Amino acid sequence: MNTQHKQRFRFSLFLVTIGIVYGDIGTSPMYVMKSILEGNGGIAHVDESFIIGSLSLVIWTITLLTTFKYVFIAMKADNHGEGGIFSLYSLVKNCGKWLIFPAMLGGAALLADGVLTPAVTVTTAVEGLRSIEAMDRFLGSGQSTVVLITLLIISLLFLAQRAGTSKIGKAFGPVMLIWFSFLGLTGLLKIFALPAVLRAFNPLYAVQVLLSPNNKAGFMILGSVFLATTGAEALYSDMGHVGRENIYFSWPLVKLCLILNYLGQGAWILLSRADASLAAVEDLNPFFLMLPEMLRPFAVLLGAAAAIIASQALITGSYTLVSEAILLDLLPHLEIRYPADTKGQLYIPKVNNILWIGCCLVVLYFRSGARMESAYGLAITVTMLMTTALLSVYLMQVRKKRVLAVLVLAVFASIEAVFFLSSLGKFMHGGYVTVVLTLLLLFLMIVWHRGTRLEHQYSTRLKLRDYLSNLEKLNRDTSIPMLCNNLVYLGSNSDSEFVDRDILYSILDKDPKRAQAYWFVSVNVLNEPDTLNYRVDTFGTDHIFRVSLDLGFKCSPRVNVYLRQIVQDLQQSGELPPQDKKYSIYGPSTVGTFKFCMIRKSVTPKTELSALDEFILNTKYLIRRMAGSKVQWYGLDTSSLIVETVPLITGGGSATKRIQRVK
Repeated sequence: MNTQHKQRFRFSLFLVTIGIVYGDIGTSPMYVMKSILEGNGGIAHVDESFIIGSLSLVIWTITLLTTFKYVFIAMKADNHGEGGIFSLYSLVKNCGKWLIFPAMLGGAALLADGVLTPAVTVTTAVEGLRSIEAMDRFLGSGQSTVVLITLLIISLLFLAQRAGTSKIGKAFGPVMLIWFSFLGLTGLLKIFALPAVLRAFNPLYAVQVLLSPNNKAGFMILGSVFLATTGAEALYSDMGHVGRENIYFSWPLVKLCLILNYLGQGAWILLSRADASLAAVEDLNPFFLMLPEMLRPFAVLLGAAAAIIASQALITGSYTLVSEAILLDLLPHLEIRYPADTKGQLYIPKVNNILWIGCCLVVLYFRSGARMESAYGLAITVTMLMTTALLSVYLMQVRKKRVLAVLVLAVFASIEAVFFLSSLGKFMHGGYVTVVLTLLLLFLMIVWHRGTRLEHQYSTRLKLRDYLSNLEKLNRDTSIPMLCNNLVYLGSNSDSEFVDRDILYSILDKDPKRAQAYWFVSVNVLNEPDTLNYRVDTFGTDHIFRVSLDLGFKCSPRVNVYLRQIVQDLQQSGELPPQDKKYSIYGPSTVGTFKFCMIRKSVTPKTELSALDEFILNTKYLIRRMAGSKVQWYGLDTSSLIVETVPLITGGGSATKRIQRVK
């Protein structure tokens, strides 16, 4: 693992971790027991065995899925300190081609949930203000004011992302630390009133309640119980932002506070179920009602702040997922910014804008937290199942721990499959939204992955040394006008021996381009923040240069600026002759003119491609145009550009037949 992720415990990092990782799972006490009660007909229809059994289900769900699966097992399957389902796939991708499908499905589902979660949590937080009489009058009877405030808060939250997760975590951390302390202390006070709830630590009560006739929801109760662990996948995805050790230090405190609060709510329910007035309370929420009346306004405001912060875990996790998907050729190249000196702390403007628009549309469509909660959690069960499949392969094939791999697959896949089936009941009540979003993102990944494979299949790489003589003749052919002093081609291949056939075709065949120097440049992004290095191969000439730029992840990829410096270096070393530039507002110069040639692929009609593959490639090129061009990525907006479009395949089967002359 990279040493930058092996950080010793520091309170500041502890606060960052508390602030950006646990928001989703940390707000679950506000609605888990409420959902369990509603599913069983309300507080008047529960008995002691049902409450103890439900608490046992919650405790052991958190313990098995979050603690054992993610904290103890999955977080050790990191890729240079990064976590998440795509990071896990990168570790096992050589173990079978089929593994790309669970990776894409799980990643698409988690990204879809990243759109829904901020909308749910912020809307629920704003609606929670209704329990304060003055705020209820301000919000009014309709939802228009609630929707407007929700959209404003969501917009401010996404606007703050450009500051970086470290600064956000330091701002949110103290609030979440107060929140978890509040959860633990208020729960502990109720446990003192009824210590019998501690029996919930016995897993037998969890099994009994699933089979009990007093459990009117049957196995569907797991759909509510699952809400207690929905933030577990985001915890794994956010590992690269804060480091594994900081999660190890902070999770025991977070888990303790969560369990204490659940037990406290259970104790209050058992002590209050005989109160007939509570049976008439609409949307009865044990989390708030177990508190003294004077504490409730504080709890509502603190809970609202925590619920808003809960969105942060999914947002930062989405950045990590997208960046890993880009590296795996599952999504188009996007601009990535690094506000801090740690590569794991990143910000992707386009992803931020898409999530923001998606969240706003979800709020406008559903308009209420209750309707959104119906769609909540379904997508995460899919992601968890896919993570389990990849994790079992990793343990078996990479770590060679066959027994543990079988146990992980058998235990966690069984549990998550039951949760998935119980969550399917939410489909018609809003779950279809996350399903549609998941399928849309999955389609995007399939198109990009298949399109990239087709490009590799039909692309041809030529050995540059075999064409040195041709390039030298063109360089010295005075019958062809000089196009520029420096003709630059950008490519992704760092192998100095080979270049794409289309590049040489562009120079030699498609309007021969005479230049004083030919540059074949590739850019490599390193794990260090500020590195600026380059390597150059001259092939023994003074006019052909293969350059590999090594840039730190925080360095702007301004290829035109770096290349001008490289030209000066090579002229000083005598490897490149001076270039006479007589006319310039800066006076004469030995560095001549530059032209950057960008080559775009296209699909021509009547090729050997099937109709499906042709559709996939055309769709990929459309997505690429929408995502942004290399002109923007490499800072060439103000440079002299030549843009050429070349066919991916230069002909089909019919085009290769010889045409016959007739008289």
